[in-house]
Amino acid sequence: MSTNEVDSVPADNDRNDTGPTFADLGIDDRVLAAIADVGYESPSPIQAATIPPLLSGADVVGLAQTGTGKTAAFAIPILMNLDTAQKKPSALVLAPTRELAIQVAEAFGKYSSHIPGLHVLPIYGGQSYGVQLSGLRRGAHV
Repeated sequence: MSTNEVDSVPADNDRNDTGPTFADLGIDDRVLAAIADVGYESPSPIQAATIPPLLSGADVVGLAQTGTGKTAAFAIPILMNLDTAQKKPSALVLAPTRELAIQVAEAFGKYSSHIPGLHVLPIYGGQSYGVQLSGLRRGAHV
């Protein structure tokens, strides 16, 4: 697979509000409904630049400041490619801290709120292995 590098993405306050909509990016209705519920009105530059190539199967490296929507930029394409009929992990997201792992899992939960049967499980140190293994056995997808 090819890798697209996305850098020098302008901050949210520099974005052009006449840019693409989330629907323009090829996002399905279930995820569109969830991101509308979250209150997102239009994609940030990092989202507009990364979601289409990720949906087409490309590998992407994106750089953007904190608060610009990077989690949604990778979570939305992941959610659209998951098969909820499979009862095993289909996506693994690595985070450097327990707090960020929990935050990313919560975001996935919000973005998948209209996808029935999708389960997200944060796994991190300091928690009992039994709880984590039980969650995996129940069928976590992410």
